[in-house]
Amino acid sequence: MSSQPPEAPAPSLTERRKAATRLDIARAAAELFTERGPDGTTAEDIARRAGVGPRTFYRYFRDKRDAVGPLLAAGGDHWRALLAATEPGTALPAALEQAVREALAAPDTHAAERLEQTRALLRAATGDPALRSVWYRVNQESEELLVPVTARLAGSGADPLESRLAAAAATAAIRIALETWAATDAPAEGPGSPAELAVRCLRHLMAGPLPPGTDGGHPSGPAARHGWDPSMR
Repeated sequence: MSSQPPEAPAPSLTERRKAATRLDIARAAAELFTERGPDGTTAEDIARRAGVGPRTFYRYFRDKRDAVGPLLAAGGDHWRALLAATEPGTALPAALEQAVREALAAPDTHAAERLEQTRALLRAATGDPALRSVWYRVNQESEELLVPVTARLAGSGADPLESRLAAAAATAAIRIALETWAATDAPAEGPGSPAELAVRCLRHLMAGPLPPGTDGGHPSGPAARHGWDPSMR
């Protein structure tokens, strides 16, 4: 019997249209926030840039800052899908690391531009508590959606607590990596890139703290119980 989850039904045409409209509004909001800042942008400005009316805007979003949520969530959706498609039997830490590398890679101009857009939003959020709360909410929702994926990959005999901790560690690794990268002018690929930073964060978080008196050579966290040694590259 396959351990792969059943495929979700394909979205209807109406659902696809709604998703496209949400994304159009989100992109318009991100563009305007980058150009003018959140305080210099109104919901009406965003609606006008997206080619929709204000009533349509408020049908999808509570306020102007909430409008960038779909863009901030898109990366998490992508990497969670990559993780869900992992071959059965792959060790959880290795699966997490591979999915992170692929999701945060910038092999082409489109991917690099998407990361730069995220950097601009995170920089704007630094001085904007309301926008920062949208970022934190997106990460919390992503972590909750990730738990069943990590639980499936960990296997039927895995401790549910460890599956939840793995989801939290992976989400935190990506969040911290993106925030750290956004505060620099590092490129989207190579040393200091989101992918490189996220893998470093993930290895530290999954290895867990070392007990006092150890020589630092043996992992003690959840990763060790799932067959991964952070000293192995």
